[in-house]
Amino acid sequence: MGVWIMAGITFREAARKKILWTALLAGAAFLLVFGIGLRFQVGDFRNSAVPPFLRYQVISAMLMIGLYTVDLLAVVMTTLTSVDTISGEITSGTIHAIATKPLARWQILIGKWLGFVAMAGVYVAIMFWGAIAEGFFIGGVMAQHPVRGALLVFLECVMALSVTFMFGTWFSTLTSGVITLGLLGVAFLGGWLEQMSGFTEGSRLAMVGIISSLVMPSEAIWRRAAFEMESPLAGSLQFSPFADVSIPSGAMIFYACAYLLIALTIAVYHFRERDL
Repeated sequence: MGVWIMAGITFREAARKKILWTALLAGAAFLLVFGIGLRFQVGDFRNSAVPPFLRYQVISAMLMIGLYTVDLLAVVMTTLTSVDTISGEITSGTIHAIATKPLARWQILIGKWLGFVAMAGVYVAIMFWGAIAEGFFIGGVMAQHPVRGALLVFLECVMALSVTFMFGTWFSTLTSGVITLGLLGVAFLGGWLEQMSGFTEGSRLAMVGIISSLVMPSEAIWRRAAFEMESPLAGSLQFSPFADVSIPSGAMIFYACAYLLIALTIAVYHFRERDL
């Protein structure tokens, strides 16, 4: 019961932070610009001789780029909104007001984690399904398996949240934020290097990408989500940025889930043992 009470408190506290409203405003701005871009593209096609089949593929590609932006925004916003919740309260001493209550430390941390998981779920739902709706009602296109894609994007956010919490029990707010964002950057670069290895057939380049995915599997989760959502034709085009060149397997998704649980377990253990 204490876990759910703490989760509710954390959700309400996060809702009062300016950074959350900033994240929502950034998301609203993205949906506005994305919708305008789609409308302009559809309007340009009406005055051109482009075949309907090719029009559909181009607008589908725009939708995938929009969903990729949603993925990046959701992961970064999840990290930035949660990075101060453990390390910041420890540094400022406000954690003592909670730790002295009849709650185990693991209940405090898991409760806070669940609060941010709920917040990330709401943000992903608004952004992801907003982009899907714009693609359908404005562009007349639909992702292949949007539910699978949404769940994988949400999984990526929860994994980033768990890593942020883990580092938050060890380092200051700034340090934990820099480390988490740095790992996400490494994963981003490694994912694209692995994708490029399929075009050039470079085994060493692929190895760099695989190692990066093992260090931080966030980009691998997205590439699996892209594979689930894109049209079969787009995936078969070798020049497409989301081509089916290097597709993360189900084993990689299982590894990402285990990675998430290990990071959360380490966070709980260290938070319980450290001197507040």
